[in-house]
Amino acid sequence: MTDTTAFDWRSFLLRWSEEWADSLSDDDTRSEDDEAARQARRLGFPPAAEERIAAMEQRLGRRMPPSYREFLKISDGWRHAGGFVWLLAGTADARWHNDESGLGDMFEEYLDEDAGPEERQEADLWRRGLQLDVESDATYVLMDPDDVDENGEWAVYTWASWRAAPPERHANFRTFMRDMHREFHCLRANPGDGEPAFVNDTTRRLDAQVEEARLEALRGGWEQAGKALDEAKEYGRPRAAGLHDQIRRLLGETYLVSFGHVAADPRYARELLPPLVAEHAAHSYRDDSTLRFDLRGADDDQVSMAHALLDQMRNGTYRYTADGPFGEAVGRARELARWGDTDGAWRTLVDALPLWEPLGPDHLAPLGWVADPVLGPLLTPERGRELLSTPRGGQAGETPGPTAGLDPDGLAWLAEPDPGNNRTSYRFVLVEGVGPEELPGRLTDGVAPALNHPMTSWDAHRGSLRDTREFSSYDDRALMAVGRAGTGWSFAFDGHPAPFDRRRFVSPAAGASGGTRAVVVWSALRGGHRERSFHLSVASGGVEQYAFTYADGEIGRSGEIPRTLDPSLFFGERADGAEAERSLLDAVATEFGVRLPRHAIVNGRLHTFVTRSWTRPPRDGEAFMVIRVHGTDPSSAGGEPSPEEGPERS
Repeated sequence: MTDTTAFDWRSFLLRWSEEWADSLSDDDTRSEDDEAARQARRLGFPPAAEERIAAMEQRLGRRMPPSYREFLKISDGWRHAGGFVWLLAGTADARWHNDESGLGDMFEEYLDEDAGPEERQEADLWRRGLQLDVESDATYVLMDPDDVDENGEWAVYTWASWRAAPPERHANFRTFMRDMHREFHCLRANPGDGEPAFVNDTTRRLDAQVEEARLEALRGGWEQAGKALDEAKEYGRPRAAGLHDQIRRLLGETYLVSFGHVAADPRYARELLPPLVAEHAAHSYRDDSTLRFDLRGADDDQVSMAHALLDQMRNGTYRYTADGPFGEAVGRARELARWGDTDGAWRTLVDALPLWEPLGPDHLAPLGWVADPVLGPLLTPERGRELLSTPRGGQAGETPGPTAGLDPDGLAWLAEPDPGNNRTSYRFVLVEGVGPEELPGRLTDGVAPALNHPMTSWDAHRGSLRDTREFSSYDDRALMAVGRAGTGWSFAFDGHPAPFDRRRFVSPAAGASGGTRAVVVWSALRGGHRERSFHLSVASGGVEQYAFTYADGEIGRSGEIPRTLDPSLFFGERADGAEAERSLLDAVATEFGVRLPRHAIVNGRLHTFVTRSWTRPPRDGEAFMVIRVHGTDPSSAGGEPSPEEGPERS
């Protein structure tokens, strides 16, 4: 709805005129009219009498909208409406455009056959619009008599070919003029050499508003602060964009986030460069020629620092650090997150946030951590709001309630469909009383490999294929992510296992259980994703205690299975596969007091390693296939190897 409150055109236009005149240097070259306007400190013209307005309306055949009429009563036209309209029409110069520019035909040519009424109406604007631009930099200003609100106001549209954008809509003439006043301020906000400082009542008010918004944001009032900063940013106030972008980035927004001039200030480089560089790395496809542009205003030292950060991010080795008690909490949070406890890591960060101190007056919150490969996945829009709502930087305010954790208890979430329906099968090993870093020694042969640095499941699988040149149909070495599975347990998890073959499968439970207990679970869809198989085995002290496998509608079992895990409780002729899986996972979680961290496994970055094979060696007479790849990166072809030699059989 249009704001119908009275608008003081006289004060608004007078203030604009004085600001414009004061922004000009004495030695500027300008036209005689502009010089006279500068001397008079007046961009406008004498007011139009009601009779003159009525005569204009009779000539045009339409009554003019209210805000344009009120403007004409104060000034019959206007000079320098923004930066690109040099003369705006009054009663004598306003005229119907009648597609004089030919733009109506041009816009119509670009319409698709199935274009809707709104798109066709936009093309027709050039035939029905009232043209208000008299002199301009290839910029058109048209009022649309068919786009009328409940108060009789006509929408105003502006368009310039060099902007490469569709016409911009302004709700009415008053809104258009206020937008042009803001455009004038934006273009004058950073005067060049020899130009007078651009300081006036408007800039002083907005700069005070920016400073109060900064303090309000540190008190946790980010929504109110954001609105105030947004207004100041529209007027081009130097600090507003940098502060506002920090709020936007913590809400998960990345589009056109540049942190303004703050990113070029060496004081803030370690906090603001990492998010910018991370965004560049995510979308540059290794074309780094635009990096300096992304960091416009940065000096050579900062650009060099950005390239060093870029290398770290592409190698997965970037680590965010901070000073003081908050920095200590960052270290603890990373240790929790890298082993899967993302909820605990988040609470550690937020609980320490009141101890955080800004690096300078244009710093609202810690930001470098969003680019950290381990800490970055902690951020969600809800958590961003919690962080922004938490008082910090020495300011007092009301502490918000904690956001809900992202990890459900137990294991049953594995039976729920994931958003992309990518998790059709999974397997995991749980080992009691050992740390995640010890699992390679229990699930591999020979010298235990070092854990890979934390990475996403996709990156881990793609990386594992990069140096692999031989694939065997009998070899099932699992790439597994590791972490903590609740109190006293560690896990190794594979969300993309090979097909389950019960004839050749060898459970790793016994080998993993030396001196403790180990649990193995494998759930897989078989037969074109029609039927689910499920395996559970439990070992202690290097010896398998019990196991069962449900496949092809049959249950095979060994050892003394506890009543709570008896497969006959879950599987039967009429059992629903998904419900049986969910109930059985609940039973395993209860029996052993374990859980798996959903957020870390699905969205986070975890350490990985490759296990020994989960299948037995081939027996005499059993056929198998070996595929060897030469001179090709298997990961470059969608993760599938390209055979260059025929199969070998034994």
